[in-house]
Amino acid sequence: CKCSPLYPFIPTILWSKANKGTVWRKERNGLQYWGYSWFQRVRCPNSRFEKGDFSLQINNVREGDGGVVVKVVTSVINYCKVTPWPHGATVRWTLNNSPFVPQAGIAANRGTTENVVREKATARLTGNWTCVVDYKGKEGRASAALAVKGVIHPSKDDTKVYAAVGSAVTLPCVFSPSLIPSNPVWEKLKPGFLFKPAPGRLPTSFSSSFSQHPSDQSASLKEVGLEDEGRYRCSGSIAGQRLTRNMQLVVAKSNSIPSKDTGSATLTCQLTDTSEVTDYEWVHVVYDLNGTRSVGSLQKGKSVSISRVSKENQGEWACRFYGRDGILGNITYHIQLMSGLSGQTSLGVSHNTAAMVGLSFLLLVLLLILAQMYKNHRRRKRIFQYPALETIVHTVSNEREERERKQVKN
Repeated sequence: CKCSPLYPFIPTILWSKANKGTVWRKERNGLQYWGYSWFQRVRCPNSRFEKGDFSLQINNVREGDGGVVVKVVTSVINYCKVTPWPHGATVRWTLNNSPFVPQAGIAANRGTTENVVREKATARLTGNWTCVVDYKGKEGRASAALAVKGVIHPSKDDTKVYAAVGSAVTLPCVFSPSLIPSNPVWEKLKPGFLFKPAPGRLPTSFSSSFSQHPSDQSASLKEVGLEDEGRYRCSGSIAGQRLTRNMQLVVAKSNSIPSKDTGSATLTCQLTDTSEVTDYEWVHVVYDLNGTRSVGSLQKGKSVSISRVSKENQGEWACRFYGRDGILGNITYHIQLMSGLSGQTSLGVSHNTAAMVGLSFLLLVLLLILAQMYKNHRRRKRIFQYPALETIVHTVSNEREERERKQVKN
């Protein structure tokens, strides 16, 4: 891997084996990384870097080392040439008529015929580049159009996608409109593999190739669960080169923690990754009888304490979480669920009260019946104490009735 020694600095060097991941990489700061099974077997001699020689040296060659080795070019290099170079001239760059703010830095070979901009190839570099040369109060300009093709959305690796538990989410993977990838593949990467991520099992609700545009290879999850969080990789082949884009799905959920006082609870917003979150806020959302939505109170913080039985707190409570560039996502908690539980408790108490009243009434009836039975028993007992008197009374009564009948006949 040789090129003209045009750089005043050592560039980032990346060697990989086709479809096998990174072989060796060296950053501009001097840090080196080896791929799995390549550790200390490969290197690029530092003494040749200044000559533009970045060739890879493999020691202890193995049978498994066979295959296609790819030199990955990940940079865009713009040159500004002025012939002859005016001594004391300065150069500045504009992109789409706006001053260009570099991420990797601008390398300027002052006093030579070239000024160089070296940047990692991303969609943000697409457009009209203008090299502006200032010399003794005069300007010279030269422009050129640049198109960066590949995966344009997301525009960079390890972009985070946020979704709430139970919701649907789209994992974007959009290629440039003129590119139609072949053999598109989606993978969920296992954690713990930094340089050579191993593919894992995709979620059950995962669905890909739902778009009618062949350049759009986005996928979706119909119902997100906590277990679906993690890193995903989309890839496709363009002219024999495998283009990939990694992204991370961050899952959010709300949690309710009841306090010792059963009438209140603490709502907490939880995310599987909070590295980009800078702020939280809870918003009370209320719907009237016509379905009109209105926003009520707003409270800052990851957690909020509310009264569960208060009518003012009924409705939806939405947790919004923000990053450096604005809102990242939100998740909603329905307070009616907790109010319903309180209503069930009250209803249960009402049922118990009615049952107690019914039992008391039944007991009272039973007592009255027992009292009447006891009175009858006592009366019969008093009569049975004088059996002879009862016989005399009946005999006298019968004789009287007999005499009265005879008198009637006569």
